[in-house]
Amino acid sequence: MNYETVIGLEVHLQLATETKAFCGCSTRFGSEPNSQTCPVCLGFPGSLPVLNEKAFRFSMKVALALSCKIQERIKFDRKNYYYPDLPKNFQISQYDMPLSYDGSVEITSAGKAKRIRVRRVHLEEDAGKLIHETKGDYSLVDFNRSGIPLLEIVTEPEINSADEAYEYLTRLKSILKYLEVSDCDMEKGSLRCDANISIRKKGAKRLGAKVELKNMNTFKGVKAALEYEEKRQALLLEDGE
Repeated sequence: MNYETVIGLEVHLQLATETKAFCGCSTRFGSEPNSQTCPVCLGFPGSLPVLNEKAFRFSMKVALALSCKIQERIKFDRKNYYYPDLPKNFQISQYDMPLSYDGSVEITSAGKAKRIRVRRVHLEEDAGKLIHETKGDYSLVDFNRSGIPLLEIVTEPEINSADEAYEYLTRLKSILKYLEVSDCDMEKGSLRCDANISIRKKGAKRLGAKVELKNMNTFKGVKAALEYEEKRQALLLEDGE
C-alpha cells in the first residue's frame, strides 16, 4: 500500500463503584430492568447530582497510572443530544477542563517499542440501554445503566496499524485490571471501544477523511474492523472517491 493508516482510539470504562456517578442507586449488573433508578438518574426536574467520591478517586488512579497531568480545577459539562436512553437529553461529561491530560501508554509492536500518547482521561456518566425487539416495531429501554460512572480514555491519532491498536488495547486493559478500578468485562459492556481511522498518502501531513467505528466490545473485533476499513478506504481513494 502507498498509504499510511492513522488511528485514534476512545475507550469507555465502567468504574467498579457500588453506586452511580451522581446518585446513590446501585450499579449491580443483571437486575430487573429499571429497578435501580431514582429522580437523579431518570432526569426528573429539580433533581441535583452529587459526585461519587470513589468514582473520582478511581479516575485519578487511572490518570496517574497513565502518566497524565492532573488539572488543578475541573468542571463538568452538559453534552446535549436527544436519544431515548438519555432521559435528561444531556450527558454529564467533561469538555474543556477534563480531569487529566497528556499521558501515554508504552507498547511493543512488530518488535519495536512505541509510546502512544493519551490526549485525555475524563469522567462522565453512562447512558441507559436500548433493547431492539426483533419481532415488532418497538424498542425497550432499561435505565439501570443510566448514570453509572464512565471513564473515557482518548489517544492522540498516532496509532498506525490494526496490530498497534490491538497491542495498545491489550496493554491498557492489563493496567486497568491491575488497578482494580473495573472488572473490564467486555461481554457486560464494562469496557467498550470506538475507533477513528483514516488513511493518507505516505509522507502527507494532512489527515484523510475520518470514519468512526462505534461500540466494539472485543479487541479481535476492533482489529478486524480496522483491517477491513484500511482496505475499503484504499479502494475508494484508488477509484477517486
